[in-house]
Formats: sequence, structure tokens, C-alpha cells
Amino acid sequence: MTQVAAVQMVSTPDIDGNIEEAGRLLKEAADKGAKVAVLPENFAVMATGQMLENGPRESGDEPVIRKFLSEQAKKLGLWIVGGSLPMATRQDGSKVDGRVRAACILYNDQGEEVARYDKIHLFDAMVEDSHGQYRESDTFEPGDEVIVVDTPAGRLGMAVCYDLRFPELFRALREKGAEWVCLPSAFTWQTGDAHWHALIRARAIENQVWVVAPGQGGQNSSRRKTYGHSLVCDPWGKVLDEIDQGPGVVIADLDPERLKKIRESMPVWQHRRLR
Repeated sequence: MTQVAAVQMVSTPDIDGNIEEAGRLLKEAADKGAKVAVLPENFAVMATGQMLENGPRESGDEPVIRKFLSEQAKKLGLWIVGGSLPMATRQDGSKVDGRVRAACILYNDQGEEVARYDKIHLFDAMVEDSHGQYRESDTFEPGDEVIVVDTPAGRLGMAVCYDLRFPELFRALREKGAEWVCLPSAFTWQTGDAHWHALIRARAIENQVWVVAPGQGGQNSSRRKTYGHSLVCDPWGKVLDEIDQGPGVVIADLDPERLKKIRESMPVWQHRRLR
């Protein structure tokens, strides 16, 4: 069994403060025995207006956030899923014009970047909160690659926030061998209260995977409140650990024998008729 942590934050426009808080929480996760920690979406850069400013820097020779993640992974001996951060280049190194990508980068315990997933589904929606309209596509270019990678906790399928509403992505992750899925998120209070638990449990159950879902959880700005409820859900749909609001860490064991037993006793993957 391998312990995996979901780190909840309440990030603000203060990038330096966000990074400092992330460091504190990653140390807490490591001290509690986690071998892999997953940060939330936008953990360092929360304000939309700051995305375009910081994307070129993170894609350049002197990135601040990527350097921080690499150093923390090596220092703590921890695999880190770096939530999401803005990148002005695609995975192949080509430049993104006028927008950035929401990149989720995985670091091993030596501080090396071993995988990068760019958020595929962008949140363009009307929400009945003080923010009102969300248009991620104005700032972000969508990714187009399905990423599954080996980790100490098993084969990891990578997804971010709004991806949760698209079951075909999770099917593709399972098809590529995913045993657990990370879901760094920043759900709005309204959409989270309505759908967060139902969607996570559904994706876990129908694909028989663990879902490790860290979120933003609190008042991030005067106009934005995020839902929180960071959690770890097992392949049977049982929530093993959860935090409501505020910064903190939830940890659970990802047991490969439990996963094997669930998949063998109910082999839904072999029973599929529509593909």
C-alpha cells in the first residue's frame, strides 16, 4: 500500500504567499507518511489576470513555480503532482500565441519532471455567484493528450477540475491502464455543492479507479469562493478521507489488492458492449 495525500489550499493573488503555503502543506503531507502528494488547481497562480503574465516565465529558463516544485520533491523525498500552473508552451515546446496552457506536471522524488498533462476541458459557464461568468477559453488553450504514467502508487491517470464532467476522458485513462486518477480542482461553491461528490464517486465506480481530488476550499477573493471538500475516493465509491473548508491535508492508502479484488469480483471492463 502507498499513502497518497490530497492538499487543500485557499490560494489568493499573492503568488509568493501561495508558494510558501504549498511548501508548508507538502511538508505536512510528507511528515504524515505520504509518498505522493497532489496539489490543487491554480495552487500558486489563482487570479486569472496573472496567468498570462506568469506563463512565459514558467516556460522559460528561470521558472519560479516549477523550480519550487522540483526542490520540494527532492527535499521531501516526495512525488508531487503540481496541481496546475500556466505555461506559454505546449508539451512539444511550441509556443502558445495569446493564451497559456493549464499544465499539471508530475515530479518524482528526485525532483525530475516525469509527466505533463495539459487540461483538456475548459470551464466556460454561467454560475450564480458573485463572479457570474467563467470563460477559461479566453485565457487557456486546451490540451489534447491523454496522459497515464507510472508512480509509486500505481498507474496514474491525469485530469484537472472541469475534466471531471467528461466520462469519456476517464474511460480513455482506464483504457491506458490507469489505477488511480488525480483531479486538482478549484470548483466553485455552487457547482461543487451540487455535483462534486456525485461526479467523483461515479467516475471512481464506473472505471474502478481511486480518485485523489484536492481542491481550493475557501474565500479566494472578494468575488470567488471555492467548494473545497478535498477527498480520496476508492474504486468502490467510498470516500476514505475528506476535509471541508480551509487549508489542510487528507491522506489515504491506495491498496493494490483492494483494487484487484474489486475488478475481479465485478469485471465491468470485460462486460462492456459499446466501445
